Amino acid sequence: MKIEKLEIAGAYLIHNFFAKDERGSFSKVFNNTNKVLGGINLNFKEIYFSTSKKSVIRGMHFQTPPHDHSKLIFLTKGKIVDLILDIRMSSVTYSKYLAIDLIQNKNALIIPTGVAHGFVSLKNNTTIVYCQTSPYKKSHDKGIRWDSFGYKWEVQQPIISKRDKLFKPFEDFSSPFI
Repeated sequence: MKIEKLEIAGAYLIHNFFAKDERGSFSKVFNNTNKVLGGINLNFKEIYFSTSKKSVIRGMHFQTPPHDHSKLIFLTKGKIVDLILDIRMSSVTYSKYLAIDLIQNKNALIIPTGVAHGFVSLKNNTTIVYCQTSPYKKSHDKGIRWDSFGYKWEVQQPIISKRDKLFKPFEDFSSPFI
């Protein structure tokens, strides 16, 4: 495994160990013994997965304190562009975003607390796994409107949930992350 530090503090791209032969493939997504991650709590409490159609946009999601969490995201089927947006007001990269191509079984993304997350599915039946360091808490589940922070999604007819459409735009957002 190779770990690449990204431009947003605390975010990392993991280049998975990947092997393929006549039987199929094997991928190692995460190893918690690696101390390179700067003390980020990666004691996962919940693991989810979602399946999305082509052109689905999900995001930009996060949980507020004290139920905020770091995430490990990886793709088991399909293709996505994953987006992270720094919403930590004291961060030198506050309001900056990164778009990362996640490749099925080949890489994973570590997202620290205080960074909003979303993605666009580029193929039907795309499956994403989310490992989170705190349990889901509906009252702390928040978001920023997907089209309000400067990223050009390049999707002709995006499929977006009613909930995601109703989030406040970034310019009206008041961050709970100092």
